[in-house]
Amino acid sequence: MVNLEWYRTFKAIYKTGTLTGAAEALFISQPGVSLHLGSLESYVGYKLFDRTGRRMIPTERGKVLFNSIIEPLTRLEDTEKNFQKSTEKHTPTISVGMCFETFQITLEQYISTLPFNVIIRFGEYREMLDQLDKGILDLIITPQKGTSPNIEHEAFSSETIVMVCGNEVDDTAFHELLKKKDKDAILAWLKEQKWYGTTSDMEHLFRFWQLNFNSNPDFRPNYIVPNINSIVRCLTGGNGLAVIPDFLCRKEVENGLIKVLWEGSPKLKNTLHFATRKRTQYGSEIALIKNLFRKVMVEE
Repeated sequence: MVNLEWYRTFKAIYKTGTLTGAAEALFISQPGVSLHLGSLESYVGYKLFDRTGRRMIPTERGKVLFNSIIEPLTRLEDTEKNFQKSTEKHTPTISVGMCFETFQITLEQYISTLPFNVIIRFGEYREMLDQLDKGILDLIITPQKGTSPNIEHEAFSSETIVMVCGNEVDDTAFHELLKKKDKDAILAWLKEQKWYGTTSDMEHLFRFWQLNFNSNPDFRPNYIVPNINSIVRCLTGGNGLAVIPDFLCRKEVENGLIKVLWEGSPKLKNTLHFATRKRTQYGSEIALIKNLFRKVMVEE
C-alpha cells in the first residue's frame, strides 16, 4: 500500500513547484521530500515531474495523478484539521520570514515572550514573497516589494548600506583620495584591502559598487563567513573591510569597536517593509510582532 505521506509530499511539490517549498510547507527536510517523491515514482512506475532548473514541472502522468488524488486528500486533511481543533486547545502558529541577521538583532530576544507558536524562516526575499503569497508564510520583513495583488507592504524603518572596517585599518590615505575624488586611486586602495563576505550573497557589496563606481567589484572577498553578524564580530578590533547595513553594526560603531569607513556618495538606502497577505486570520498576532520590531528599531 502507498504511504499516505508520499501523496502529501507529491501534492506539496505540485503546489509549490520546488522541493524546498514542499519541505518548508510540510516541515520536513528536503532530502525527505526527495525520498518520498522517489518512492512514489518507483511505486507508480513513471516520472511525476520534470526537473527544470530549480522548478519541478509536473509531467502529463503527474497531472493525471494529482487530479485523481487532490479531492480525497483534501477531504482527509480537512477532517484531520477539524478533529484536531475539536480535541485540542488551538494555539495559533505564525510563520515569519526575514534574513538571519535581522532575526538575531530584533526578534530573537523576545521570542519566548510571545503567547503563540512561531516558526522563523530564512531565505531569499523573492522566495519568501512567493511563500507569503502561497500562504506558507504569514509575515516577512523585507527591503523588497512584491507585485502580487494579495500582498500589502507597510514601511516601518530604513537602513543605509555602508562600508565599515576594523579599527586597525589606517584610513587616512583613503579619506585623502575621497577629497581628491580620484576614482581610480580609490578603487586601487580598496582592492588592496582584506575583504569579508558571506556565504549567502554579495548583494550589498554589488549594489554599493554599482551606485558609487558604476561597475562590479573586480575582486573576491578574502574571508567568507556564515552571515553579517559574523563579519561584524570578525572586524571588531581587527582588520578588514565589508559592506553591510548600518543597523546591524550600530552598537559596535557607537562603542568604538569598528568604524564606518564610507557611507558612499550617493548613499545606498533601503526601506524596510512588513509584508502580509491582505486577508489573514492572524491580525492580532502579526500586530504584536510588528510592534516588537518598531520598539527594537527605535532603540537601535
